[in-house]
Amino acid sequence: MQYIKPAFRNANHTFTLLRFSLNPFILVSLPYLKFETFRHSHPVSSFSSLSMANGDNPLSSYSLEKQFETFRTELEESGTLRERIRSVVSEIESTTRVMYATLLLVHQSRSVNELLEKAKSQIDVLKEKYKQLAQILGGCSGQYYRYHGDWKSETQSVVSLLTFMHWLETGNLLEHKEAEDKLGLNNSEFGLDVEDYLIGVCFMSNELPRYVVNQVTAGDYDCPRKVLKFLTDLHAAFRLLNLRNDFLRKKFDGMKYDLRKVEEVHYDVKIRGLTPNGESVGDKGVEG
Repeated sequence: MQYIKPAFRNANHTFTLLRFSLNPFILVSLPYLKFETFRHSHPVSSFSSLSMANGDNPLSSYSLEKQFETFRTELEESGTLRERIRSVVSEIESTTRVMYATLLLVHQSRSVNELLEKAKSQIDVLKEKYKQLAQILGGCSGQYYRYHGDWKSETQSVVSLLTFMHWLETGNLLEHKEAEDKLGLNNSEFGLDVEDYLIGVCFMSNELPRYVVNQVTAGDYDCPRKVLKFLTDLHAAFRLLNLRNDFLRKKFDGMKYDLRKVEEVHYDVKIRGLTPNGESVGDKGVEG
């Protein structure tokens, strides 16, 4: 027992010191206690040591910063490129408005040949603008559809005007290859998107019912028959396509209403017997 009591006294003394050590004021009042001075590590090195202990790569933050610096550069370059594209597209849109304003006059029984010549004078301007677009994208191989949306709508309007002009002149549809040639889009890297061409053709069909009505009013009673044949053939050709439920499908559905309007005008002309040579349209049918 004499050995046990000193052990309890020592343990009690140790507990007392530990309790006092929790109070800094008591520690200051105990000069006989010796404290070891610890050298603290630098905060950064401590953090790095902790990161390494946790399995983190000290270079990961640098790699992340480098990656986003690359993103920043790419976005700035893309933004500059889009500004150049939109500048040219704005000029295409302006030229298109001039052509459309000219072609609108065909609904007022103006000389078609005169109006076509005036509208055709703008085709070379469009050709030059598309050449500029092709040059801008020349250094971005394979990026056509990345920026295609910046001129898609304007191109559809251009195709609509070109096909309408071609129909007024020949009575036939302007083919895709012919439209490309008119705009100088023969480069495999920068051509006329097929969907843009088809949507432009659908836009063109919207002009035909109005044209038919105005031509009949002006005394051209054979116009509905010609337009009806053209639209019927065009609608049948579109039926060959397996169209998705997208914008092109909606525009094609609109073509049915254009066809119906022309049919109604053609029917009125037939029942009234309003033919240029007095013959019955019913006897001739709708042959061109």
